[in-house]
Amino acid sequence: MAATHHQSSAALAARQRLADRLRELRLDAGLSGRDMAARTGWQPSKVSRLETGKTPPADSDIRAWCAACEMDELAPDLIAASRAAASMYMEWRRLQRAGLKNLQNSYVPAYARTKEFRVYSSTVVPGMLQTPDYALAMLRSVAAFHGGVDDVEAAVQARMERSEMVRNSGSRLVVVLEESVLRHVLGGAEIMAAQLGALLSAMSAPAVSLGIIPAGALRQELWTLETFTLLDAERVSVELLTAAVTVTAPSEIAQYRRAFAVMAEHAVYGAPARELVAGAIQSLSQLP
Repeated sequence: MAATHHQSSAALAARQRLADRLRELRLDAGLSGRDMAARTGWQPSKVSRLETGKTPPADSDIRAWCAACEMDELAPDLIAASRAAASMYMEWRRLQRAGLKNLQNSYVPAYARTKEFRVYSSTVVPGMLQTPDYALAMLRSVAAFHGGVDDVEAAVQARMERSEMVRNSGSRLVVVLEESVLRHVLGGAEIMAAQLGALLSAMSAPAVSLGIIPAGALRQELWTLETFTLLDAERVSVELLTAAVTVTAPSEIAQYRRAFAVMAEHAVYGAPARELVAGAIQSLSQLP
């Protein structure tokens, strides 16, 4: 359900906006659907599919549509919007076939120009705060589930290098975690204890703000969400099981900014947050 919901809210929403724009052009030109079909030489059903968003337009379709409306000058912008919508939904499997290292490196350009990262995670410790052993355990799990090239160790190295790049850039990192992240043991008790210890150390860094939402916290609005990262005010990266969705529409970015602010209000910081981490470390001693 999550993957379907976010494909609709991001990639498919962008495609629908393009379809709506095509329909507006036809109406502004005073053309009926049958008129458009006659001018382009298409079946009326194709006109309907394009302007309802059921079928994504090819570049040639957009050019033909604009020509039929006598608005050829709009074609380049609409083609750019179409390509952006198509690239917004990125299949994990396609990238993973080329290796997890390439997947890690694909984030580097956007991360390099970001001044503030705001990360909400309900699943795992965010990559920029992961220890090498924790990252290795997590990426091994990902590789085993999805298959593809076995380059986990190289992917871990790429992730560590990316994290170091972010730390050295002077960027600010604001993180909100669900307490369940602390309790989900990856790689065994020893690896998890080291990772939790690293979180305690990160809390002391001037450029890091780390809040934790206690389990059972009363929520006035919103619920546990999927993991997402706000990169300044330019984009949002949403990680799903089957895909990485990049959100760039200002209205949708605003919604994620609001969601992050709401989650941040539910979180505790400083000593109370340290107590939650310490409690999670203590619980590891009770594992079989």
